[in-house]
Amino acid sequence: MIKKFFITGTDTNVGKTIASSILLKKATYHGYKTAGYKPISSGGKKKSNIILNNDTLILKKNSAIKLSNQEINPIAFLENAPPHILSCLYKRDITKQNMSLGLKKIAKKSNWIIIEGAGGWYTPLSYKDTFSNWVKKEKLTVIIVIAIKLGCINHAILTEQAIFSENIQCGGWIANNIVPNNQYNIHYIQTLLNYIKSPFLGEIPYLKNKNKIDYNKINIILPK
Repeated sequence: MIKKFFITGTDTNVGKTIASSILLKKATYHGYKTAGYKPISSGGKKKSNIILNNDTLILKKNSAIKLSNQEINPIAFLENAPPHILSCLYKRDITKQNMSLGLKKIAKKSNWIIIEGAGGWYTPLSYKDTFSNWVKKEKLTVIIVIAIKLGCINHAILTEQAIFSENIQCGGWIANNIVPNNQYNIHYIQTLLNYIKSPFLGEIPYLKNKNKIDYNKINIILPK
């Protein structure tokens, strides 16, 4: 049976890619043939007519199986802006069918897949579809990444409630300490433990250098 998890966040820039890379490493250690999939990306550098997105490169590096940039990230935009807006500007349709096709191709090679979204739960794919519509179509289990900062409690509760309202399974949540030496972090996390009904998968410490991560020292458990 292939395990497929969709990584969403309480907002943009909350650490979805870092959380994804940690989960991929942990699952690889447990013997899974892991793969990262980022169907849509915005923001990157152009090299030989190819857009290189940093999140895509991180997912590629931490996947157990070898995948091309195109396989991991079939739809890439150079500018850093909402995907549905760039889709309209550059006349590149984003369809749920194409996203599913990319996932199906990866599923033929791996048995444990992390699918990283863009922005938060209701990030639009177009003016009629959001990421949540595709997640529901694919019957994916969702993992929420919560950036521990002022405002995170409200955003986290709303995100989980939105997921539950669509009868989608939430496999857990991860706390990501994005602010160094915040005296309130422990209180934020304790409050979230009281309010969030999904399993707590663990906590990512503040990472000063995200390019040098000791994955063995990060206590994250794999979702079921």
